[in-house]
Amino acid sequence: MLNPCPTHINLKVYRPRKPQDSAYYRCVEDCFETFEQVYQERFEQKYGFFRPYVRQVIYRYLDCGILKNGFARVRCEDCGHEYLLAHSCKRRHFCPSCHQKRVVEFGEWLCQEVVKAVPHRHVVLSIPKILRRYFLYDRKLLSDLSRCGWEALKAFYTAVTRDQKAVPGAVVAIQTFGDFPQGFHPHLHILVSDGCFHGNGMFSVSPTADTKALEQIFRHKLLKMLVAKGKITQDMIMLLDKWRHTGFNVFFGPRILPRQEKSMETLARYIIRAAFSQERMNYHRETGQVQYRSKDGKEIKVFDALEWLAAMCSHVPNTGKQMARYYGFYSNVARGKRKKTDADNKIPCFLEPELTGKTSRRNWARLIQKIYEVDPLVCPKCFGAMRIIAFIEEPDVMKKILKHLGLWDVKRKPRPVANAPPIDFFPAYDQQPGPSADDYIKDPDYPAEAYF
Repeated sequence: MLNPCPTHINLKVYRPRKPQDSAYYRCVEDCFETFEQVYQERFEQKYGFFRPYVRQVIYRYLDCGILKNGFARVRCEDCGHEYLLAHSCKRRHFCPSCHQKRVVEFGEWLCQEVVKAVPHRHVVLSIPKILRRYFLYDRKLLSDLSRCGWEALKAFYTAVTRDQKAVPGAVVAIQTFGDFPQGFHPHLHILVSDGCFHGNGMFSVSPTADTKALEQIFRHKLLKMLVAKGKITQDMIMLLDKWRHTGFNVFFGPRILPRQEKSMETLARYIIRAAFSQERMNYHRETGQVQYRSKDGKEIKVFDALEWLAAMCSHVPNTGKQMARYYGFYSNVARGKRKKTDADNKIPCFLEPELTGKTSRRNWARLIQKIYEVDPLVCPKCFGAMRIIAFIEEPDVMKKILKHLGLWDVKRKPRPVANAPPIDFFPAYDQQPGPSADDYIKDPDYPAEAYF
């Protein structure tokens, strides 16, 4: 009599992905050449000049997960079963697969190495539509936006704790998209300690937050920064003062306690999430259109494929630019000083580190297992242990192996899909509704002269 299958074995097995079969890949492959040719005429006014770095990102993405561009051999030590694992592009934001690995890795590292076992909150700071175009056309301002958000939070928490030397710890992530990728919507997602760290190693929890006061501080610091950069004038500030609703918005999430480890890691992943979800996207090659569902599934929008690609490219950060920054008690300088004096353990870590930084970055198998709940190093035949036995990068060797296995698939790319003729686009600030008669109420907190 055969023994029953052990109940502890996970019958899920890892299947190497095929990016060329996804709707997103087909859309990029079909439309990128046409998109690059018509960009200046159709999209430059709305999204700014075409950045050459975007071309490199897209070409790297089109090579991501394709066996003919290099692969690793993974073999089972028990039965000898083997499969090929294609190299990845390691591009953030534009490549969904590589960015998802980065998201999981970031969540683990942040909880294990940066944040402490104290209460935290999720804070979102948004700005009016009329100001967003400045950050689209001058990407360097995104760093200043992050700094303004931090300075507002620091002033707010320092005031409520009544200790000018105490500082909170914050991780500020810059996002430029909303539920739908079209449009440029710069805003800040912040993971901040709900209180301040003192020099003696103590932590004081903040009382109930006044979000209106935080909004006013953030508004003042951002407008003052834009004036100093020469982006706006006193007339713009006077116009904003006349609006009933300023356009600035503050979301203050519920308090996350130290024991809520899963919530903290989920939030850490959320603040650097990708601009879109492949599961919510459909691409129709015949019509050259993209359908995208909202997160709650209640709304579906249809985009021209070229417009969709232009929107996706607008969210790719410039080369070398970090979209997550660390301030206060969690800044790189502060953490480095504490490690030199062995003072970093005075306040217990939020999670005990399981792996070193280098090991965590290289352990792709563990990340995939955490994302998809399958282990890529479990043999699909006998459920034995598998390991990487070689990296193949020589073109002649790759071609010989792939042809022998019948995997040398070089498809002829179809003709670009014909698209609608160019249409006129108007800047985002033209869509801002004009103030009504009730909007001519001046905000008394910060007169226009305070910004000069």
